[in-house]
Amino acid sequence: MGEAVTYYQNYSPVGDLLVLATCFVFFILIKSAFISKTKNFAIFRIMLVLLMIAAVLGVVYRVSLNSLDTIPVGVIYAVRAGYHLALFGNLFLYVMYAMIPLHLDKESDKKYLIVAGTGYACLFLYEVLGTLFKFGFYIENGEIYNGFNIFPVGYIFFVGLLLFMLLRYRNRLPKPILKGIIGTYAVSIMMMGIQGSHHQSSFTTATFLFPAFTLLYLIHANPYDIEIGTVNVSAFEDMIAYNYSHKKRFLLMCLFMHDFEGSGKKYPVEIQQTIRHFYSDFFRGAVVFQITNGRMILAVDIDKNPAYENSINHMLTSFADEYPKYKKDFKITITENVDVISENNDYVGLVKYVESHMKENDVHYIEDKDVKEYHEHKYILNQLEDIHNQNNLDDPRVEVYCQPVLNILTGKYDTAEALMRLNLDEIGMVFPDRFIHVAEENNYIHTLSKIILHKTCMRIRSMMDCTYIVKRISVNFSVSEVRDDSFCRDINDIIRDSGIPYEKVAIEITESQNDNDFIIMKDKINELREHGIKFYLDDFGTGYSNFERIMELPFDIIKFDRSLVLACGADYKSEKMVYHLARMFSDMDYSVLYEGVETMEDEEKCKQMCANYLQGYKYSKPIPIERLTEYFEKESA
Repeated sequence: MGEAVTYYQNYSPVGDLLVLATCFVFFILIKSAFISKTKNFAIFRIMLVLLMIAAVLGVVYRVSLNSLDTIPVGVIYAVRAGYHLALFGNLFLYVMYAMIPLHLDKESDKKYLIVAGTGYACLFLYEVLGTLFKFGFYIENGEIYNGFNIFPVGYIFFVGLLLFMLLRYRNRLPKPILKGIIGTYAVSIMMMGIQGSHHQSSFTTATFLFPAFTLLYLIHANPYDIEIGTVNVSAFEDMIAYNYSHKKRFLLMCLFMHDFEGSGKKYPVEIQQTIRHFYSDFFRGAVVFQITNGRMILAVDIDKNPAYENSINHMLTSFADEYPKYKKDFKITITENVDVISENNDYVGLVKYVESHMKENDVHYIEDKDVKEYHEHKYILNQLEDIHNQNNLDDPRVEVYCQPVLNILTGKYDTAEALMRLNLDEIGMVFPDRFIHVAEENNYIHTLSKIILHKTCMRIRSMMDCTYIVKRISVNFSVSEVRDDSFCRDINDIIRDSGIPYEKVAIEITESQNDNDFIIMKDKINELREHGIKFYLDDFGTGYSNFERIMELPFDIIKFDRSLVLACGADYKSEKMVYHLARMFSDMDYSVLYEGVETMEDEEKCKQMCANYLQGYKYSKPIPIERLTEYFEKESA
């Protein structure tokens, strides 16, 4: 117990005023910077508000103790209780805050909340009961009685509980963050001890502020790139999640410049200045996110920019004016928020998908059909992954279609090309142009090829059992598959297990420009040809063709692409060139197959140009392999 004036002389409001000022600065920084609106951040802001309340009540409480004659005692009790409860509430929120990144199970979450809540309730009861029954703080006859000071006990309880949680689950937090929080609390406890040893209370609230610096700096700081004013992809995802949960409308404009993608290069200063001009001059409160080196996304709050459509047009016009200065290829995509994409936080995936179908230096407004196609693309990818993981050679989702091939020598159909289709529950039949490149990019293609080879072999066996004449059916494989060490073994195993002669199967493969691929391909072809498997060089006449390498690779049949068939009808010089190429291969004992034959005129020209086989819509579109019996003949009795 002591006189009121003595109590006040041990306190200076400078500490609480400093807390107030610092919290205001925090809120200014929060408003100015882009900080992810996570659940943790919401708790952090409430913590700052409680500190500001505690700072104000701390000043009012100490001042009121010096004015006992003019201020009602009940007001002093209420202010004191509010001051302590605000501080303990701040510590309670630290416990709640810590539980989120620790990813505790529901039972542990509940246990720690009960312990912290019980402690908070006990402290509150002590404040009230201590004053009522005069074993705590109370004022009587103008004198102040402190009784037992529960504040240090409450402080130690909450800090101890928090540190216990952090240390027990320390493996769930990054070490720098764990060290930062523990170190900051060590400083706070030390400060509290030094203050207590001098019978001071001026900096009590300030010690609660120190951990807030740690959280803002280590966890919530998401600084702008000082050169260009962008924030990172993690912040972009947090922004999408926040806007979706709050049903906010927004606009996204993505700029992709492949010259900077994956190169480690930064945008030149001139381009940086131009980009800053775009988002700062045309939109209010817009934020730019650096998704990859070459890809940026501008996010615009539509409610803050009701005339955003005009702003888009002005911005694109300005961009077109600037383009001649830099002449860097670009792709721009524009979309408003789409619930199904926001829900999955998948705008980056959507944008990349749309960009893959765009020409350079083009602007595309993403529409419902783009979203639908992307949804199907993701579904296809998911199904491909499942097919790959299941590795079931009889997977019903992978279907074999065939295109019969006319044998010029016999005038009959005894060969065919096996083609791949997907038949998926949600979207039905899917053609190769929609999934082959996806399968190749994700290393699922070999699984699909094995399924096609297996089903083709089983069908050949079935047809042979029914005495149909099957010379061979070809199956396509990609160059990437040839690189696999198991390539030859997989093909051998499938053909052997089917029980058909190896010569009934042919493998179609395109030429590779890569030196290593050439050596590997040569070895693999030679190994498989020893078993009697035939090899086709597919797509001759498209892209790169190296005659020296073609001569070294032991192909059996050269497939002339439809582009060469079309070239024959274009002019006399092209026809002569194709003819001499075909004659050269024919003279070297290669068979020549022309694909893409659609008319009688095409057929006649190809026959005149050393054709051994003809394939195309003139004879048949791709059909289910089960229908090959409509074209192939049975052996005569």
